[in-house]
Amino acid sequence: MRNDLIEQKANDLRSVWGLSNYDPVPIYQLLLKLNILTVFKPLSDNFSGMCLKRDENRFILINSNQSIGRQNFTIGHELYHLYVQDIFEIHYCNPGSHDQSPEEKRADFFSSNFLMPKTGIMRMIPDEEIENKEVSISTLLRLENYFGVSRSALIVRLKRLNLISEDVLNFLKSKPVIRSAKQYGYNTALYKPGNEGLVLGDYGVKAKSLFDKGLISEGHYIELLSKIGIDPADNETESVEDFE
Repeated sequence: MRNDLIEQKANDLRSVWGLSNYDPVPIYQLLLKLNILTVFKPLSDNFSGMCLKRDENRFILINSNQSIGRQNFTIGHELYHLYVQDIFEIHYCNPGSHDQSPEEKRADFFSSNFLMPKTGIMRMIPDEEIENKEVSISTLLRLENYFGVSRSALIVRLKRLNLISEDVLNFLKSKPVIRSAKQYGYNTALYKPGNEGLVLGDYGVKAKSLFDKGLISEGHYIELLSKIGIDPADNETESVEDFE
């Protein structure tokens, strides 16, 4: 599939899923809306994620050891495999790696377009920076945090859109990510690992329904929930404020 067709697919899916061509993607809300069971677990460094599809059921696994920004890009990458790729196969992915197959490169290109639409990027860059192809570090940080992406993913996108020169690209790559975020007053959570143990989707709802209908035993129900790190017997202390 040609890059222009992939870009159109990204724009089409944004429209189908109720997103404008300039707003950021609310990643977690979208996964819930699409009812994609998504599990975040610590994995090895060279494993960013994977996805599965069977009939109408879809599953994504994300490496929680990687930064939140990289996790978001991996989710966009997996959405390509689940909704755009012509012939689906089980995919174990490491977006951005140098030894990717053509299909993996297409998935990266889709994620870049889906998460960082051209219109949205252009709206947030001052005219003089666009004219000079010299995006400032302050604009870069604003874009990163608006679209929820890693610096490396954003810089690649800006270069592909011909919005920065090679010299500016190298300059921006040389700036320490977390230190520069702190210097400009941004929260650094985007640039750090997170979401370990997070589960999105109706896995627990389905398990509870099976138990309530008497189709599985209590032991089986507890076993199913333990697979996603939940102990239904764990009675956490609740305060009055929790119910206000």
